[in-house]
Amino acid sequence: MGYLNNNIGYPKDILQSRAIIKRNNYALIEPNGLVKNVLPGFENCDVTILATPKLGASFVDYLLTLHENGKNTKPFGANNADSHAAPDIETFAYVIDGKVTATAGEQTFNLDAGGYVYCPPGVAMFLENANGKNSSQLFLYKRRYIPVLGYHADIVSNNVNALEAIEYEGMSNVILKDLLPKELGFDMNIHILSFKPGASHGYVETHLQEHGAYILSGQGMYNLDNDWLPVKKGDYIFMAAYALQAGYAVGNEVFSYIYSKDCHRDVEL
Repeated sequence: MGYLNNNIGYPKDILQSRAIIKRNNYALIEPNGLVKNVLPGFENCDVTILATPKLGASFVDYLLTLHENGKNTKPFGANNADSHAAPDIETFAYVIDGKVTATAGEQTFNLDAGGYVYCPPGVAMFLENANGKNSSQLFLYKRRYIPVLGYHADIVSNNVNALEAIEYEGMSNVILKDLLPKELGFDMNIHILSFKPGASHGYVETHLQEHGAYILSGQGMYNLDNDWLPVKKGDYIFMAAYALQAGYAVGNEVFSYIYSKDCHRDVEL
């Protein structure tokens, strides 16, 4: 077992971390300290598990590095004892860097950086490195799908560079991209939110939806339950339901992150 950044061996300084874990509230996880997990069916891969129900999330997020000939030989999201796609689990994969061949059921997609694929429940997702001897890195998500009578979700694949750039709540320096259709068949969405230097949310948000967010670029200050924390590229943030949240971009780069959001469903009692 090695650290994600391969920083193993004798320590070079005192042991310290920026990570903060507050189960059922929020978590900030930095790259230092993340370990590699061995999962059934993943070959020539480094897998790191991020948010899970043990943290308080209703979903699971991963970082996946596919090395040369890296792939999964059983569907992503399948139960440990099964070799077929789980009938009630939806899955999503986003290419952070590199090239990946993704198979969704009977369809095959060639994905570059910014490319992604969503599989509805029961549709098998397979991923294979198509970057030669170079590695490819992905952000993965899975969640138990909540059906609604008369609606269903479909396979979706695209690249963020082809998506409409939306001014977030009327602010020209904050850009939102919706990666999935805003339709009742989908019980969640994946977004990318980008802040130009100095930009911020318009207010501190408090809402039912929970998020898992991986920072793609830049750095910022993030309000998590009224704790202001510095964050940067490579960090991961979990925000539970009703956790206060907002962010500022700081520095000279665009502060951008990809995040999930549950939506389009009423609360069941």
